[in-house]
Amino acid sequence: MPAGSPNVAVAAIVHTGAVAYRRPGVRPFARFGRLNVNGYPTVFRVLAVVRARNCSARWYRVQLPIKPNGVTGYVRASAVATGPVRSRVVVDVSAKRLTLYRGGRPVLKAPVAVGSPATPTPLGRYYVNQRLIPPDPGGPYGPAAIGISAFSNVLTGWAQGGPVAIHGTNEPWSIGHAVSNGCIRLHNDVLRRLFKVTPAGTPVVIRR
Repeated sequence: MPAGSPNVAVAAIVHTGAVAYRRPGVRPFARFGRLNVNGYPTVFRVLAVVRARNCSARWYRVQLPIKPNGVTGYVRASAVATGPVRSRVVVDVSAKRLTLYRGGRPVLKAPVAVGSPATPTPLGRYYVNQRLIPPDPGGPYGPAAIGISAFSNVLTGWAQGGPVAIHGTNEPWSIGHAVSNGCIRLHNDVLRRLFKVTPAGTPVVIRR
């Protein structure tokens, strides 16, 4: 059965480790530790629940933070802890605008920079899978980066496979333009506001 509702998503945090299966208990294809490569807790977005006869959760169908974009699998319910997420982010790449929703209501709108024609921001449905503080708040990522479960569809040889993030910038002139390598840039003051209210598991929709 589906998990969550149109206004409330469900996040799953890995206890000590998790195995993703193509079907419940069949064909394992990915393994995850408690922490990801950046030392951040591993988080999935729960899409559906498979319940036992006593109605307890046995398996979750989850969206995974790996290539290809949007891949899903099943993890044992006992491997994760779940919780609700009431925020949602929508990025319109044509309008170069980000909208934050809380409880289904828009609470923040801001212009963004998006991927260039050669390195476009990948469209699709993703989720926040890590929240990082760069060592230099005046650097290219600004004061913080909100990592999402998307990867560039065109970059090769990029660190960690070309992950996409929503982050600040030291090039404020770029906001409102298609100039990035696929990431979504915000003015630093707006990024700080967004960072406070987008926990891991927050759905992120990137559309044209």
